[in-house]
Amino acid sequence: MSEQKPPRVKGFKFASRSAGLKKSGRSDLALIFSEVPARCAGVFTTNKVVAAPVVVSAPRVRAGQCQAVLVNSGNANACTGQQGLSDALRCGELAAAALGLPEDLVVVASTGVIGQNLPMAKFEQHIGLLPGQLEAGGASGVAEAMRTTDAFAKISWREGEVAGQPYRILGLAKGAGMIHPNMATMLAYVVTDALVSPGLLDETLRWCVNRSFNAITVDGDTSTNDMVLILSNGQAEAEEILPGTPEAQDFQQKLLEVLTELAKMIVRDGEGATKVVQISVRGAQDAVQAQTVARSVATSNLVKTAFFGEDANWGRIIAAVGYSGAEVDPDRISIYFDDVEVVRNGLGTGPEQEALATDVLKKPEFTVQIDLTLGDGEGVYYTSDLTYDYVRINADYRT
Repeated sequence: MSEQKPPRVKGFKFASRSAGLKKSGRSDLALIFSEVPARCAGVFTTNKVVAAPVVVSAPRVRAGQCQAVLVNSGNANACTGQQGLSDALRCGELAAAALGLPEDLVVVASTGVIGQNLPMAKFEQHIGLLPGQLEAGGASGVAEAMRTTDAFAKISWREGEVAGQPYRILGLAKGAGMIHPNMATMLAYVVTDALVSPGLLDETLRWCVNRSFNAITVDGDTSTNDMVLILSNGQAEAEEILPGTPEAQDFQQKLLEVLTELAKMIVRDGEGATKVVQISVRGAQDAVQAQTVARSVATSNLVKTAFFGEDANWGRIIAAVGYSGAEVDPDRISIYFDDVEVVRNGLGTGPEQEALATDVLKKPEFTVQIDLTLGDGEGVYYTSDLTYDYVRINADYRT
């Protein structure tokens, strides 16, 4: 959906501009604004080194209301001490003043290089100009401004209805490197004009994040700035979506589709990546065991380099299954590349099948299916290949 123009979501406006934070001169400062205070929920980094904007914003999100999100790229404002905290607070103060809002309704977020102070003179100059640029059709500009090493902007949306009244869900994300489960290195913002009950909004977001952004890996690194935020402003004028209703199930499914689409875009855009691979595990003792196996395979550098080399090296996959920590019986494992079976009951199926599997690996997107035949547990992860370009991009990231 990112190739189409995103729809307008009632009551939300967007602005973006270049504040000179990136050497490229591209846009790097953006604002998401709801015309009324919105219900909000968020999920943040699990890294114990937490960036200043997360320290400032997480308590505000937990309070349950948000009306504006100020986000910059080019500088993460992480590991910047008390000065970084003061700068994050000042950015929120500037945005609140420009919009005429209480500061506690403004979320601030940053992404970029760690360990450098924000060039506050540029923020002082440019934040106040953003409200004058707000427009309902400006979401694509925000997605562009969030980019760091991203090759493309990431946008997804879905439409639903409550009692015949339509609503929309629109998601924006950035991320390409330092991508790992338990929040990838990414920022993601979702806005909806549906009115979702507060507890359901939080519960649904966490459920969907666990099955999307927490199920992707590029390089095994988790960042200091990760944030997923959803705002629900009710401007679609549909009835409130309440827990335990068909409308709640439908909203959850549509939000999952948006977040999964964004998550797969992040994997596709993994620094240097040429392939997107779904690791699908079935037949585990339970879902937790299945996810454990899927994660082990998805994060194996040996497996990922084999994907890059288009080598149907199932030995690396079965080894990663074996050291995952999950309960497995090596004599009952089957492995497929798409629908090509390369392992049956722990044994290879021969060179002809491997040749067919090699053809599968030449595709830009494919699935590795692993059947443990021990139970009903299922799990999925999305991963990329590991390429020469990943090293090149990250060897000189700061320059």
